[in-house]
Amino acid sequence: MATNSNEGRVAIVTGGGTGIGRACALALLGAGWRVAVAGRRIEPLQETAREGGERGLAVATDVTDPASVEALFGSTVKQFGRVDLLFNNAGLSITQPTEDFSIEDWKRVVDTNLNGMFYCLRQAFRVMKSQSPMGGRIINNGSISAHAPRPNSIAYTATKHAVTGLTKTAALDGRKYDIAVGQIDIGNAVTELAARMATGVPQANGEIRAEPMIDVSIVGQSVLYMASLPLEANVLFHTVKATKMPFEGRG
Repeated sequence: MATNSNEGRVAIVTGGGTGIGRACALALLGAGWRVAVAGRRIEPLQETAREGGERGLAVATDVTDPASVEALFGSTVKQFGRVDLLFNNAGLSITQPTEDFSIEDWKRVVDTNLNGMFYCLRQAFRVMKSQSPMGGRIINNGSISAHAPRPNSIAYTATKHAVTGLTKTAALDGRKYDIAVGQIDIGNAVTELAARMATGVPQANGEIRAEPMIDVSIVGQSVLYMASLPLEANVLFHTVKATKMPFEGRG
């Protein structure tokens, strides 16, 4: 649950204009946070930021460009004074059979989901270790695919497994700077990108089946919970999913 201690704290949410990022930005704004929402398209970012009035800031950002990421953090610090939270959420999914996966698409997914997440994490470290009081929190969006693949998802799954490595190493390296790093793994939240889950998606046995979904606002509440903890406590890994979606066991 949100507490008054969240009021005035500063968050950056990448991929904040739509879907999971927007839901999490709105949850943080609703709890009193000041939130910079980042993404490629300024219009949806502005729409999200307006929900927070003066506590919202829209910053057009390309996470695959280190200079753009540095500018995002600079704009946030200039506007709000510091950064207490990074929700490292921006991501890209392309579905193709492994043998047909193009090198161009492989590089696009890796550049966004792995390189982009590292650029944001690195910049968060630089800001959080130098501010006063020192420290902050980083939450990486891992996905259920950080644990188990879907058919024809080799690039997405590989990068999400790599995010787990980023999370574990950054959690270790962040200790000396009072930076807590955790990961949220999300399964089947209702967004425009995930809507196809409710109508039918390929299963491991080759069948096409609809899968249960959860409202995306539940993910927002999960991120808010992780973000609201004092820095001496950390949720290293948190999985939130539709109770009956295929994941545990054999489906």
